[in-house]
Amino acid sequence: MVQVSGLLILGFGGHARSVADVALASGFKTLCFIDSNARPNECLGEFPVKTDWHGALPEGWVVMPGAGDNNKRQDQCDWIIERGWPLATLISPAATIGFGATVGLGTLVAHHAHIGPMASVGRGCIVNTGAIIEHECVVDDFTHVSIKAAVAGRSRIGRLCFIGAGSTVIDGIRLSDGVTLGAGACAHRDLEEPGVYVGVPAKKVIGKIQN
Repeated sequence: MVQVSGLLILGFGGHARSVADVALASGFKTLCFIDSNARPNECLGEFPVKTDWHGALPEGWVVMPGAGDNNKRQDQCDWIIERGWPLATLISPAATIGFGATVGLGTLVAHHAHIGPMASVGRGCIVNTGAIIEHECVVDDFTHVSIKAAVAGRSRIGRLCFIGAGSTVIDGIRLSDGVTLGAGACAHRDLEEPGVYVGVPAKKVIGKIQN
């Protein structure tokens, strides 16, 4: 079995730096970023930022999407898989994962996040700092549960959703694919159509976002 020794992060925006922080806290010693906008000799601390990656991935390295945008992160995951590179999953040592919970490939579980027992979080997701996904919830692929957001038990969140900072999904609620729940909002009923919902209780203000 090959020991994991390095992490390649796609992108160098704000979320990519959060990925790096969790990786370092998790014991990674060697990191590298790929970003087409990288400046010559750009680094984050001692770790280089390259505009591209040429050749094979070093033995023992894994790759992590670093985009905060859900659609871009999905594209990054597809790009990694197409190259046959190993897709990482990062879980902060300061996060808590309940018994029977599952976390998909390419997903970041940040510091002080909690995923409750029997919950399922899909591929390429972000469970950001201090976010809570409680017991028996299902969070589908490429969804971002932002900082301090809370998803109460047995709720189901669709694909490509964004659950804003400090927002709440009460227990047993279903959100369709493509829902954005604004910061501080509260979903107290099923949100059955894509779009942007804000306020307490959450009400739709914008239809499906075209990306």
